[in-house]
Amino acid sequence: MEQPDMNIIIGSHDILFLCLDTLRYDIAVREQDLSHTPVLNHYGPWEKRQTCGNFTYPAHQAFFAGFLPYSSDVRKLSNRETLFFAKHIGEGRIAPEYAYTFTESTWVKSLENEGYETICIGGVSFFDKRSAIGKVLPGYFKHSYWAPKFGCGVRESTKNQIAFAVKKCSSFPKKQRLFLYINIDAVHYPNYFYLENAKKDSLESHAAALRYVDSCLEPLFTFFKQRAPVFVICCSDHGTCYGDDGFELHGVNHPAVTTVPYKHFFL
Repeated sequence: MEQPDMNIIIGSHDILFLCLDTLRYDIAVREQDLSHTPVLNHYGPWEKRQTCGNFTYPAHQAFFAGFLPYSSDVRKLSNRETLFFAKHIGEGRIAPEYAYTFTESTWVKSLENEGYETICIGGVSFFDKRSAIGKVLPGYFKHSYWAPKFGCGVRESTKNQIAFAVKKCSSFPKKQRLFLYINIDAVHYPNYFYLENAKKDSLESHAAALRYVDSCLEPLFTFFKQRAPVFVICCSDHGTCYGDDGFELHGVNHPAVTTVPYKHFFL
């Protein structure tokens, strides 16, 4: 995967961060290889990576602090690809010259200080702002939104999120740089209703939910391509188990949970 220079991207590009919440790496690659996700396939193959958190909250705390999923092939910390580098944390490494260095608590806040409008479209309950903990992650953004129609139990959640995102982002002039994060929650449980006649969640309904998400993405990409150069980060925050080795769901350090798909690309 080509290494982008974030110091050139910041300020000149809009940034779009799509988190396909709970998407398993193995299912993402299977659907890719079967050509079931043509929109995502157009922008290159999934890369196998490891996440720093085994459920949404810790994974996103890591993400927004600069610790995006890292390559499964990398053994040394110093060799990890870094897009956003927190200057005063870790083992005192010198930031790679292609990484964007920040001193704020999150790179989201740093982008705001650089003049970006930062926008969060929520999905799962950690983004719904209906509880104190549900306000933490959205609170990192200048603008944050959630509605029941974006929730996990709504079959058209991704379509609703993207329609809202396009409408909201259309209110900004094209010269205004945007950072948009969307927590896409369709793959998260429950997802059985994406598979005809299914009564419970399974690997097959998980895959069907991914196909649904892919079918919704083109309007979002088309909108952003028409307003500015765009850099996209697309990944999962964690996977989940469907009886793998006796485990159910996530919040456990099983390979099906900690191994995630990742890609970044330009529109």
